Amino acid sequence: MKHKTFSGGLRPFLVLWSTQSLSTLGSSMTAFALVLWSYQARGSALTTALLSVCSYAPYVAMSIFAGALSDRWDKKRTMLVCDTLAALCTLVVLGLAETGALKLGHLYLVNALSGLMNTVQQPAADVAVTLLTPREHFQRAGGLRSLSYSLNNMLSPALATGLYAFAGLRGVILFDLATFCVAFLSLLLLIDLPQGSGRGEEEPVLRSAQTGLRYLRRERGVLDIILFLAAINLTASMYNAALPALALTRPWGGEYALGLVQSVCGMAMLAGSLAASLLPAPKSRVRVICNCLLLAMSTENFCLALGKNLPVWCVGAALGWVGIPVMNANLDVLVRDRVPVELQGRVYAARNTLQFFTIPVGYLLGGLLVDQVFEPLAARLGPESLWVLLFGTGKGSGAAGLFLVLGFLGVLTCLIFRRDRHIWGLEDKFTS
Repeated sequence: MKHKTFSGGLRPFLVLWSTQSLSTLGSSMTAFALVLWSYQARGSALTTALLSVCSYAPYVAMSIFAGALSDRWDKKRTMLVCDTLAALCTLVVLGLAETGALKLGHLYLVNALSGLMNTVQQPAADVAVTLLTPREHFQRAGGLRSLSYSLNNMLSPALATGLYAFAGLRGVILFDLATFCVAFLSLLLLIDLPQGSGRGEEEPVLRSAQTGLRYLRRERGVLDIILFLAAINLTASMYNAALPALALTRPWGGEYALGLVQSVCGMAMLAGSLAASLLPAPKSRVRVICNCLLLAMSTENFCLALGKNLPVWCVGAALGWVGIPVMNANLDVLVRDRVPVELQGRVYAARNTLQFFTIPVGYLLGGLLVDQVFEPLAARLGPESLWVLLFGTGKGSGAAGLFLVLGFLGVLTCLIFRRDRHIWGLEDKFTS
């Protein structure tokens, strides 16, 4: 009887979650294939990082207004339109690749347009999850969303690498478009999305956008934990920018190594997601969030920096990512349970702007630091230097040095925010 109640109560959410997760897998495979294509074309960490900068810049710049629009627009229609326009951008990439005209500049423009569509789509999708999920299943839904994210991280590098080698960029993009069709038709035909009780349509867009910021200014605990994540995202995005330059150039590296490390990250997140879905509510969600982030920051970066073989990298990847789904599930409950559903589009959009503005900055910094600072520095140092002892020689040793810096930066960030009394104050207010 419990199983029937569980499945019945979550059935609409499960349909939306499973089909959107499949579409996200296809999109992630395309993004990974484009990273391989761009690094093979230029061999530059900055060139590759700019793909993500172009995706995130419009997302950060426009998120706060997108939330206001999301609260006044029909959520289902918004998701359908945004997904369709993003798919058209992918079709443009396919057409350019097929005619031999694809350039990096095209990818930057297409990524910016896709990022803009995601800016509007994500607040609508976040509210849709709330509308489709009974309150008692919030943590389980958060765990399932982390599960799909984990599977995506585990499968997309391996599947994209294999499909890219077998069928080229065309094969990866065609798979992406097929998954889009499944998600689009499921949302159109199978999901009856209830409308929230918000009044965002009565406010001008600018005033609506300010509503989310005013809410966060009042809720200092929520605001500070968002800023905590923003600081972590700065380190994480520099990590993402530098990883191809490290993994593709070391003697034990290459496309296989990059795909394997990212797949291990996904497997670790899968294990963490299963734990997040099955574990009971912890006594202290804030403590879980802080401990999981400290584990992530104090392990993988150091293993990537100092490890001299692929197994050490994989161990670091597993330790670095296993706690992230548990952190995300607890963070999702803390925020979703506090923000009134009629404000969630605007508040989540304000959160996205504050929490994710460091991502394009981090990608840009990571690419610049690898290409302009750490790799030239490593090339100038002699064979008897401490640098060579720690990181070896040749291309990629500079990126390894950057990962050591990122490890210390991440740990320091966790220790500083762990002392924030406003974040710990969330425990006093938490009632579920």
